[in-house]
Amino acid sequence: MAKPLPNIDVPDLSDRFAIVTGANSGLGFGLAGRLAAAGADVLITVRSEEKGADTVARLVEADPTARVSYGILDLASLESVRAFAATQAKAGRPIDILINNAGVMAPPKRSETVDGFELQFGTNYLGPFALTGLLLPLVRAAQKPRVTTMSSIIARRGRLTWDDLQSERSYSPYAAYGLSKLADLMFARELQVRSDAGGWGIHSTAAHPGGTTTNLQSTGPRGGHPRPAWQQWLMERIFMTVPQGILPALFAATSADATPGGYYGPNGFYESRGIPADALVPKAARSEVDSARLWDLSEKMTGVRFQ
Repeated sequence: MAKPLPNIDVPDLSDRFAIVTGANSGLGFGLAGRLAAAGADVLITVRSEEKGADTVARLVEADPTARVSYGILDLASLESVRAFAATQAKAGRPIDILINNAGVMAPPKRSETVDGFELQFGTNYLGPFALTGLLLPLVRAAQKPRVTTMSSIIARRGRLTWDDLQSERSYSPYAAYGLSKLADLMFARELQVRSDAGGWGIHSTAAHPGGTTTNLQSTGPRGGHPRPAWQQWLMERIFMTVPQGILPALFAATSADATPGGYYGPNGFYESRGIPADALVPKAARSEVDSARLWDLSEKMTGVRFQ
């Protein structure tokens, strides 16, 4: 008999409104499905109408009771972020759960967002930072709002190169990825600090999926090319599947046991596999001074202030 997969209980989310970015595949798709199965109204974000319609159809096919819709959002464009946030503001519905999941991973060559930011720093960090800030009034309007931001084990390798955050002088695919994911973790922790200080009532957490097989490993490091068969075989035996990999973020976003400002990942070797547990916070993410400095720089870069 096959060994059952690890899982967690998700509370009843009826009448809750959740937004999950980057949900057309991988972790975002898995998270959207689990939130919808728990009764939440889920808005997924995608970059095209075609992907949106297809993703909603797949989620409803898997669970006919799912209440899912989609919105267009490209986190590599501040104009798109502002347009999406404006649409939500017009709708006026309080946001109970916001999961900042979308991102890109280690493209071989340095490229930039439409706003001139290094692609990973702009998409993985500045885009979600701006999105959360612009959605802040709707998040604060919810009774017990949760914001969960996806980081990565690679955040441990991240370095705050203050004089080269955009990797203009020197670009390394994984160094830039690590920096963006370190910034995500610092953002989640600093958001809790500022929520506590400002009385925003937000429960902010971060999570990472350990070693989970998703299409990021192909669309990023391999430039969109499929993995060789031997590599795919190996990864399927070492890495977790998406239903397992989403558990830390699902726990962070929904569990009453998740601590405000907490960081969660798998509990196994090097936090690569297992069930949700407290994750190691890298030393670079523990500095209150650096976290505040990064926040202030991010507001200036994006033109978005949290208020």
